[in-house]
Amino acid sequence: MEKVSIQQTLTLKQNLVALSSGLLFGLGLGLSQMIDRERILGFLDITGNWDPALLFVLGGAVGVTVIAFRFVLRLPYPIFATAFRLPTYKEVDLPLVLGAAIFGIGWGIAGYCPGPAIVALILKSWSPMIFLAAFVAGSLTSQLINRK
Repeated sequence: MEKVSIQQTLTLKQNLVALSSGLLFGLGLGLSQMIDRERILGFLDITGNWDPALLFVLGGAVGVTVIAFRFVLRLPYPIFATAFRLPTYKEVDLPLVLGAAIFGIGWGIAGYCPGPAIVALILKSWSPMIFLAAFVAGSLTSQLINRK
């Protein structure tokens, strides 16, 4: 019988935590109706028939993050990793602003962003499938452009 190394055990635990987190996130998206593109588009339509219901979802997410990060970042390292991997780049530059604008425009047009679109595949609707195909195509195009 082959011995399992500490690194293999750590990797298995990290993968289980990632899977559990992803499932919990997807469940939360479904329960909060963030996978309903009509609800998202209603929330984004601030000059028309605005639906403020998702403010509670966003407020809850921000509230949990603000409180939890104060405790989590005091730890010397994450529970299932050897170090925190936080972003170090702090400048707001043109690519960041353009990327955010493209993301926002796409969200406003499609009513999806990547996480909810993946969860929305359970609805067996063409909308999230088309969105995800366009998302993958755009990501691959961006990688090609950035390599040059």
